[in-house]
Amino acid sequence: MRKPEDCSNMAELRAEIDRLDDTLVRLLAERASFIDRAAQIKADVDLPARIDSRVEQVVENVRRHAENYGLPPDLVEKLWRRLIDWSIAREETHLGPDSLRKT
Repeated sequence: MRKPEDCSNMAELRAEIDRLDDTLVRLLAERASFIDRAAQIKADVDLPARIDSRVEQVVENVRRHAENYGLPPDLVEKLWRRLIDWSIAREETHLGPDSLRKT
């Protein structure tokens, strides 16, 4: 693992980016396993896949993390909202669509 300033050519930079991409995909897979577990728990207690208050809490958290790491919060929020939508769709494969659930 190198720091960006330690890379002296594009091959070294690309190798580090590829390494990070692998790590990010692994982390997304780990996150997905927690999403699957959330769907199981939600089914047991009759919760919908989308809980708007939780969505906004997650967005607030990632915006704060983005600021702490020097990333643009608006961009990170857009990325996370896509990730959240994907996660909710994944939960709905286990729970069924929220629109078909009793309220």
